[in-house]
Amino acid sequence: MGVGLYIHIPFCKSKCMYCDFCSFSGKENMMMEYTHALSKEILIAGRGRSIETVFIGGGTPTYLSLEAWELIGQSLRELNIKDKAEFTVECNPGTIEVDKLNMLKKIGVNRISIGLQAWQDRLLKGIGRIHTKDQFAESFKMVRAYGFNNINVDIMFGLPNQTLKDLKETIEEVAKLNPEHISCYSLIVEENTPFGKMYERGELKLPDEDLEREMYDESVRLLGENGYKQYEISNFSKEGFQCKHNIKYWKAEEYIGCGLAAHGYLDGVRYRNEENIKKYIKIVNETGLSTVESYKNTMKDNIEEFMFMGLRMTKGVSEDEFYNRFGISIWKLYEEVINKFIKLNYLEYKDRHLSIKSKALGISNSIMCEFILDKER
Repeated sequence: MGVGLYIHIPFCKSKCMYCDFCSFSGKENMMMEYTHALSKEILIAGRGRSIETVFIGGGTPTYLSLEAWELIGQSLRELNIKDKAEFTVECNPGTIEVDKLNMLKKIGVNRISIGLQAWQDRLLKGIGRIHTKDQFAESFKMVRAYGFNNINVDIMFGLPNQTLKDLKETIEEVAKLNPEHISCYSLIVEENTPFGKMYERGELKLPDEDLEREMYDESVRLLGENGYKQYEISNFSKEGFQCKHNIKYWKAEEYIGCGLAAHGYLDGVRYRNEENIKKYIKIVNETGLSTVESYKNTMKDNIEEFMFMGLRMTKGVSEDEFYNRFGISIWKLYEEVINKFIKLNYLEYKDRHLSIKSKALGISNSIMCEFILDKER
């Protein structure tokens, strides 16, 4: 089985109010120096691996210059990337240009993920987005006209001052554009973000818990009515357009992480890269890699990750795959907790798969916590 490859681009025109990812604006002067180091790391980290999926995220990858993209493309061409591999690049409206789309096609990109978040300009302004809904629609049509037939759109609910009507309009307007995939995320207010600081000061007007749950339920219903089948807590797709790269994460499969603060999982080891850009560049130029922390998973870690991530998917976890990986029956470890949630009508056991019922996906985190094992194995 091949691995996934994640590549991180930390640069943004402007950082959103809610974002706690490793990204920043105002460091454009470091783009080429960073990309030279990144391209070196991609070559070394990816050498000798069979790569099934590539995902370039950020930040805003399409904020990079054409020269930077050419460097990344040169490194990728040296790797063993399988034919017809899924190759995704994230982009934001306002950073999409014809010459960049041409470059993305040239290096093999076949899936574009566009960040919208909301259809209402007042909400976009309130969360720090630098585009309008019209700029998003224009960018989407440009990507489609350029021949990309696998497009994802990111939307969010639970935003400050967002109403249920706003969310319905967002879903309906996006569905009219007919993307192949829609990701629908709940806002999470993180510490050390502008929203986190506003929340601490009592300045952030958020939907209450009941309204946020109603928003989630309405999202699932509306997306389903528009032909988008839910396959993970926050992800919906047309038939045949599930995100293969993200499924690798949810199935606890291996992936390479390249770039600033990127994480990876290879040969049973989880690792994290340097998150200071100057240190990252220095380390990669000296050693070729930028790993600053690594951890060899225990059997307990592997089992818990398999359960936590697998239960995010509507298909759930396979009893047979669990046994093949760990050499023990899922029932021997989890019979009590499984039966508890089946009786509560939160879990379903069908066709040798265990899954969270659709009505309980909104409380999935509480359910998953019950699958923490008590002792090392």
